[in-house]
Amino acid sequence: MTIHPSAIIDPTAEIDSQAMIGPFCTIGPEVKIGALTRLDAYVYIRGWTTIGQRCHFFPNCVVGTDAQDLKYKGERTFLQIGDDNMFREFVTLNRGTPGGHVTTTIGSRNLLMAYSHVAHDSQVGSDIIMANAATLAGHVSVADHSTVGAFSAIHQFCRVGLHAFIGGFSVITRDALPYIKTVGNRNGAQIYGINSIGLNRKGIPPQSIEQLKQAYRILFRSQLNAGDALAKLREREWSAPEVATLIEFIETSARGFIR
Repeated sequence: MTIHPSAIIDPTAEIDSQAMIGPFCTIGPEVKIGALTRLDAYVYIRGWTTIGQRCHFFPNCVVGTDAQDLKYKGERTFLQIGDDNMFREFVTLNRGTPGGHVTTTIGSRNLLMAYSHVAHDSQVGSDIIMANAATLAGHVSVADHSTVGAFSAIHQFCRVGLHAFIGGFSVITRDALPYIKTVGNRNGAQIYGINSIGLNRKGIPPQSIEQLKQAYRILFRSQLNAGDALAKLREREWSAPEVATLIEFIETSARGFIR
């Protein structure tokens, strides 16, 4: 274990022998840090936070702090972080609340760029990019392989679907559809077709991308209302599982979705 002598570590913290703790870090009680996880200078971590292996926290990250929710009164809540994540400078991550999931979760292999924020009770999947100053309000769900552009904000209780792409400077107040590019400000947010380039880069088969494009045209370019468009989609047999994921996301949307 490499611990800089200036670091302040609570004796109840559990730090793997292969972790690296940089200068002037503060680690509070009941924090757990996995093997080969690295903390650069001035990282602050509070309990009850569990961090997996091979994560990298750049300077001035603030991790596992209380929810920014006036209803939160200091209850025991949690933050769980998976493996191989990178958190750039000044990232902030809050724990959950008793009125939510109790636990804020962040999966594995994510990149959270400088000044990005994950609020209480949010559920962040894996292989996600949050660009500089991207912000998740409380109770937000972000599915795997999504991208949230720089300076974008996601309203509380909204969902960001699988492989979704949120353009920079967007304000998302309804669900952002999977596989689709969404850009805009509040009620002006719009969708701009299937994220073909991103899906191709992630290894989605070309036939699946083509079927998603066909489904997109039926849903959003056929002049049908949402119910009729979904019914028309169900009349066809789709071999691409991604189409089923898109349909299921739309049918389970509680806040409505951007179109």
